[in-house]
Amino acid sequence: GVRAMDYAVLSAAGGALGAALGFGFTWLAIVAALTLAYFVVGDVAAGKTIGKAALGLRVESANGGRPSLRAAAARELFVVVGAIPFLGPLLALVAWTTLFLTIRKSRTGQGWHDRLAGGTSVKN
Repeated sequence: GVRAMDYAVLSAAGGALGAALGFGFTWLAIVAALTLAYFVVGDVAAGKTIGKAALGLRVESANGGRPSLRAAAARELFVVVGAIPFLGPLLALVAWTTLFLTIRKSRTGQGWHDRLAGGTSVKN
């Protein structure tokens, strides 16, 4: 879905960066920081990332505007768990599965990351 589109963009950038710098721990930390920045800046500046824009979606704060920097960072912080050496892929799988399940079970379509961010939500 939406995140898959965004991760396609990020994968291309990460691959180019890795080709230039090498695919080591430094690269992993830089890619994690860039991934977090991509989602946070998109949410704060426009209320959407490239993937959300392509599907006509936007992130809103609990009061209906774009999320604050703090709320966007809280909402998106989980994206860096995949960069933790050795355990990252397992932690990312747990985070994504929990996110998916909480969104599916929520009457409002909010995931645990939305609640952590003070009640953000994705709207059409």
